[in-house]
Amino acid sequence: MKKLCKSKDDRMLCGVCSGIGKYLNIDATLVRLVFAILGLWSGIGVLLYIAAVIIIPSEP
Repeated sequence: MKKLCKSKDDRMLCGVCSGIGKYLNIDATLVRLVFAILGLWSGIGVLLYIAAVIIIPSEP
């Protein structure tokens, strides 16, 4: 069973994008790009990232 968690290995800031990438079996760079586009486009990407940092648990 897969579990969504922040990555400890492949992190740039907090490991959220890498954790989401591992969970969805996609490259973490694509997830980072989506967050960046959403952040620049409407600012919602920044809020989603901060919420994810708080909500998603760290990798054991």
